[in-house]
Amino acid sequence: MAWQQSDLDAVDAAISSNVKRVTFADGRSREFHSPSEMLEVRNAIKAELLANASALRPKRRTTVAQIRR
Repeated sequence: MAWQQSDLDAVDAAISSNVKRVTFADGRSREFHSPSEMLEVRNAIKAELLANASALRPKRRTTVAQIRR
């Protein structure tokens, strides 16, 4: 599944409000059994979002100019 920022936001909100059930952007919902399970899913979502963002970022280019007199 491709995670979205709204999925990360939903998990963060559930963690901060002590809610065990989270509904994701694609309509699926999941009930977590422990806070540590929620943190694992949160970290996985965040890692995937960061990886996708870095893949979309344009590569840096360096230009070197040589001036002769």
